[in-house]
Order: sequence, then structure tokens, then C-alpha cells
Amino acid sequence: MLQKLFKDPKTIVLIIGSVIVLAFVRNYETVLFYDPFLNYFKRDYLDLPFPDFNGIQLFWNILLRYFINAFFSIVILYAFFKDKSLLKFVSILYLLFFVVLICAFFFVILVLDENYNFLLFYVRRFLIQPLFLILFIPAFYFQKK
Repeated sequence: MLQKLFKDPKTIVLIIGSVIVLAFVRNYETVLFYDPFLNYFKRDYLDLPFPDFNGIQLFWNILLRYFINAFFSIVILYAFFKDKSLLKFVSILYLLFFVVLICAFFFVILVLDENYNFLLFYVRRFLIQPLFLILFIPAFYFQKK
């Protein structure tokens, strides 16, 4: 499977281009997206209260970032596996995970207190980073094998 992958230059360009876009989103996150929790988690957040935030603006920026990451992650997965049924399945998974994670994110912020900031850290991490890609590539590779 990997031998076929490296023989097609279009696939390699597609994967490298998508990885570059994901790196660009990560590198310029402070410029591109509103997220007061970026600075919060860079400091000693275990003893700090949650920062003030605009919930609607935060939601839309997390949504935008999540779907940019999801789109380019799905492009990478499609380039690796060339399977349209897998593409549909992963798209539904990304949508389902977003709904669950965004509900958990706002539940922690609005209902729970700062004692649960570690939970917020990990839920937020799955929303703003392409971690599912790192999980899906080996999972689907072993499933195909």
C-alpha cells in the first residue's frame, strides 16, 4: 500500500500540501483565531480562573478551526487510502466528535469550575488540533491490512 502511495506524485503533493496547511493553521493560530484559552494554557493554568471570553465568538472560531483541520485531515486520509466509503465514514465521525466535544467544552467552561481545567485542556486539544488524524491513519491502515 505504501509503495503505491509513493509512486503517485499527485498523492504526495496532496499529502504534503495538506500537512503544510495544518502546520500553517497551528503556527498562526494566535493571528487567525480568537481563543483566550491559548494564553491561559501557556501559563500556570492550574491555579488560575478561566479567562473572560465571548462565547459566541469562541464557538465560531473553534468551529472554523476544527473544520479546517478536519477537511485537510480527511484529504490526507483520502490520499492515503483512496476509499470513498472511508471518506464518508470519517466525515460522519468528525461531525459526531465535534458535537460531543463542543458540548463538553462549553459544559466545562459554563457549568464546572476551574478545578476541571485539566479536562478542558484535553477536550480543547481535540477540538483545535488534528489529533484524530494521528489516530485514524494507523487504525485504518491496520484495518485495511
